[in-house]
Amino acid sequence: MDDFGRSNADLDSALAETREAYVARNPKSFARFLEATAVMPGGNTRSVLFYAPFPVALARGEGAALWDLDGARYIDFLGEYTAGIYGHSHPVIRRAVEAALDGGINLGGHNLLEARFARAVTERFGLERVRFTNSGTEANLMAVATAAAVTGRRKVMAFRGGYHGGVFTFSGNGSPVNAPYDFVLARYNDTEGAIAAIEEEASALAAVIIEPMLGGGGCIPAEPAFLAAIVAAARKAGAISIFDEVMTSRLAPAGLSGKYGLRPDLVTLGKYVGGGMSFGAFGGRAELLDRFDPRRPDAFPHAGTFNNNVLTMSAGLAGITEVYTKDAAEALNARGEALRARLNALCRRQSAPMQFTGIGSMMTVHFTAAPIRAPEDWAETDPRLKELFFFDLLAAGIWMARRGMINLSLVTGDAECERLFSAVEEFLQSRAALLGEAAARAARMSI
Repeated sequence: MDDFGRSNADLDSALAETREAYVARNPKSFARFLEATAVMPGGNTRSVLFYAPFPVALARGEGAALWDLDGARYIDFLGEYTAGIYGHSHPVIRRAVEAALDGGINLGGHNLLEARFARAVTERFGLERVRFTNSGTEANLMAVATAAAVTGRRKVMAFRGGYHGGVFTFSGNGSPVNAPYDFVLARYNDTEGAIAAIEEEASALAAVIIEPMLGGGGCIPAEPAFLAAIVAAARKAGAISIFDEVMTSRLAPAGLSGKYGLRPDLVTLGKYVGGGMSFGAFGGRAELLDRFDPRRPDAFPHAGTFNNNVLTMSAGLAGITEVYTKDAAEALNARGEALRARLNALCRRQSAPMQFTGIGSMMTVHFTAAPIRAPEDWAETDPRLKELFFFDLLAAGIWMARRGMINLSLVTGDAECERLFSAVEEFLQSRAALLGEAAARAARMSI
């Protein structure tokens, strides 16, 4: 066996050993998984939560901590894929939910909270009008549908690696259950290529939808000049520009569009903005949103039983006005910037083919030292290293996404950040030989 074969075998062996230890630690989670498969396909109702050989079953959360069914305690560095910014059972959020419950939850009419919440959302994120939905996926569906209805066109430009919900997924070859629009895909952060595609499709293009930082695509920030060029090119083509800030709105007091001083036609929101409840929203220019004004004879319809549900209205209002204030947003994202800088400095000191990309309180680990500006830049990295990292950090009591995503919440303090830093440092030391072999293998393959 040559060196290439030996290094592959070493990595496979390490991963198999780590998986075996995981299985041995989690017999109750395995039993729960088997039981769930009898009534749910793969024991699952949310694809991103599944990983082989079976996922851990979480029993409860408190503050910044989680406990699984087998009694293990983790520090929560996933934050429900950015929705859990308040930690678990934040007292202010809890009081807001309890107050809503006391008044009755399914009122079937306009309630006393929705307009107050709408004002708070529009003022926070610089929107002229807003409408609520039940999820970020639904918000993006409504934003794209609005663009198609207003323009009379059907083509939608998105970016490879983008994720805009369960029916707008553009990693790999996309998803077979994507919404039936005619999609045009461009490379992220490629200004020249994207503008050329917009110009080529100008007469048929309804919308251009983009995340100001790719979330599921690896926490890859867009260059502000690239975003500005996209907005300008879409406007010139008569298409609607949509910034998907379902995740990225947490990265600055007014989201990344506010941070960069950009005004897309529509902005979509979700995740934490609803205070941890089911939530989505689309908002922006009044002339677009006012097409949904039911007083108009030509009004667009927009229904949704739970669009204005009092639990979300109450929790969301309390969350963005009392807890995740502008000052809190600045502080949390500064903490994330400092942590990511320390982690990347650690990787460089160890000469490891590893880096953490992101902005503020969101980051993702990648196993390459090369610059990353688009998902294609990390697509060829060895997925086994990311899986090994996930299982090693799980064993160290760090809860994160299987795909390498890490998110800070408001209850993530210095002690929690130190635990994460120490766990990464231990991984770099204990897996130094495997990382060195991976770096050498990548170098040989690039020749």
